[in-house]
Amino acid sequence: MAEHNHEHEHHHHEMPQKSLIEEALGKYNLEISDEEVREAVKKIIAEKVHENDNLETKKFLMGSVELTTLKTTDSDESVMAFTERVNQFDEQYPDLPHVATICVYPRFAKVVAETLEVDGVEIACVSGSFPSSQALIEVKTVETSLAVKDGATEIDMVLSVGAFLSGDYETVCDEIQQMKEACGDKKMKVILETGCLKTASNIKTASLLAMYAGADYIKTSTGKEQPAATPEAAYVMCQAIKEYYDETGIQIGFKPAGGLNSVMDALIYYTIVKEVLGEKWLTNQWFRMGTSRLANLLLSEVIGEETKFF
Repeated sequence: MAEHNHEHEHHHHEMPQKSLIEEALGKYNLEISDEEVREAVKKIIAEKVHENDNLETKKFLMGSVELTTLKTTDSDESVMAFTERVNQFDEQYPDLPHVATICVYPRFAKVVAETLEVDGVEIACVSGSFPSSQALIEVKTVETSLAVKDGATEIDMVLSVGAFLSGDYETVCDEIQQMKEACGDKKMKVILETGCLKTASNIKTASLLAMYAGADYIKTSTGKEQPAATPEAAYVMCQAIKEYYDETGIQIGFKPAGGLNSVMDALIYYTIVKEVLGEKWLTNQWFRMGTSRLANLLLSEVIGEETKFF
């Protein structure tokens, strides 16, 4: 996605960063009411979700799961066993789609890379002082470079939420750009931590800043703050992705994460993506779900009996 640096990069010297940010945000309506968003989501859930409550969609969703372990107790052994389950799944269920991604802390990128035998499964690392993002940018970029060197094929970073809420959009964008540079040619997801952003207007603004600064995906939450993903946040983020795509022609992926506890949750997010963004986003490249427990729940429904495979 080399075009991601956007055409305004080369007249950087003519205009201070701030006016570039204002100019970019000025193209979008940021005055959106939380009430309108709630109503729109309620309508989608009431009218559309049932259409997608079928075996095909559940199989598809299995292939969009980012199987995640981000525990204080993770170890080389536990992450190796976790990765082995993905290898075994491929052998045991050759007709079902494998998960899209294994998501771990950077120190385990190498273990996953050495253990994983399934083609097409990405190795994502949460990087840049996850989940708080409260480290010096130099530390964040070094952590990211090391994760990529050890085998990470995707990086999930957290937006500097404190800087965003203080209105310091320059720092927010600058850090995302530096992290994207540290990723090299690897895809980068920017986690907005929507539960801390509170309003639809903030979520839309943060989505746009992240995309303009170099995100390949925008992601709702770390799962470490409450509330985590909500259908309302997803709706606002998908609207932002759509408007950004209409404005720039650049397609950005979407990832709800944190608090995806049931198959119905997964179907709701799938439906929001389908209704707001359309079929072009309904591939496991552009739509991902960060979760651990959902993989077992989806599998149980697909094979018709309760199973705790992962």
